[in-house]
Amino acid sequence: MTPGSGMPRPAVEAAATPDAAAGIAAITPWECVSLVHGFLAHPFMMSMLGQRLDSRGYLAKPWGYWDMRCSILEHAEAFSLELARLDADRAVGTIHLVTHSMGGIIARAALDRFRPRKLGRFVMLAPPNRGSFVANATVGMLGGILKPVSELTTARDSLVNSLGMPADIDVGVIAASRDALVALESTRPTVPHAHITIHCLHSMLLFRRDAADLVAGFLATGEFPPEPTGG
Repeated sequence: MTPGSGMPRPAVEAAATPDAAAGIAAITPWECVSLVHGFLAHPFMMSMLGQRLDSRGYLAKPWGYWDMRCSILEHAEAFSLELARLDADRAVGTIHLVTHSMGGIIARAALDRFRPRKLGRFVMLAPPNRGSFVANATVGMLGGILKPVSELTTARDSLVNSLGMPADIDVGVIAASRDALVALESTRPTVPHAHITIHCLHSMLLFRRDAADLVAGFLATGEFPPEPTGG
């Protein structure tokens, strides 16, 4: 199998060596997809997307966080430890990132802390890369209690607008045209990227087959297919 193909594979392959002839098999490293959910959500929200990626030969690994009173940077530190663990796992050959909403910002900050040697491609679903107008509207009421709200405003000096973004990997963004939380223009990172829009709500991206097809297509090729392939 060629790297990035995402096609199903057997769990083991026989190597063309005397060891193989003796019945010793070499484990084929997985293309792992680390899934990160959004604000006030749960890893379960990523389950359907993860199952659809599993069926295409990837190993989907949801990662979650809980405390909404702490900074995005604290979640990023924890996620960077998860990336380091996967990077050290000999059964993992590639680490792709697939995130929803604030999960994309956590992943951006985590990559500032630890850059996996095995890092593959990065797909962000409905990410507030330049902030959220909802955070602007609620920061006065909620920002002192829920720290990420103050970090996700569209202000030029907000945390989300101060973070770095890796420029030397394939980045794909899938936006929702009826998103009531993040403006379409705010989904775009400040680095070269592929961008596509699906006509749906913010969280429905996680449950649509066409969104999963687009994610899988980008992980395999670094480009989005010309048209969504399902409904």
